[in-house]
Amino acid sequence: MHAYRRACDVSALDDVLAAVAAAMHESATRWYLFGAQAATLWGRPRLTADVDITAEIPLERMDDFLEAMKRQGFALRFDDREFVNRTRVFPFLHHRTEIPLDVVLAGPGLEEEFLDRAINVQVEGTTVPVISPEDLIVTKVLAGRPKDIEDVGGVLRERAESLDISRIRRTLRLLEEALAQSDLVVAFETELEKLR
Repeated sequence: MHAYRRACDVSALDDVLAAVAAAMHESATRWYLFGAQAATLWGRPRLTADVDITAEIPLERMDDFLEAMKRQGFALRFDDREFVNRTRVFPFLHHRTEIPLDVVLAGPGLEEEFLDRAINVQVEGTTVPVISPEDLIVTKVLAGRPKDIEDVGGVLRERAESLDISRIRRTLRLLEEALAQSDLVVAFETELEKLR
């Protein structure tokens, strides 16, 4: 179990993570934190006021999940099942802190592997499963926006010595084949080269 304490005052984010963890435990849902908050944990902090998680929610437990989220202070920003079906995202808002939370529904394959490899981190007393740094890099390279590539650089600068670089390359190559893309490994290698 990794322990992590952030230097700046982020008590509102800590409250959201504690509420998410409680709702996930209550509804027996596997999940992990990803996105900017994971990039802050594994790399370098950057300003953001939202939280992104991926959750494995079987259809038969969907109502239990939604009820647990409601009991922990979350409400859907808009209740549009067509949007959820199309995007696989539940857009919540944590009432007390007014922090947005996007819950991405895990699909089969790669996201299941990410769930299996998530690392439990202690964040201000709450156990939070966080996407592994290697898998975070993969998701950030795939997203490809300038801020995502910046996050890749931050994780590499902080954790290069402990990362499984070959696993990152292997996963990116598989994604290139699946998506008929050829720029993912190059984007990663470009960031890696900056460390040398």
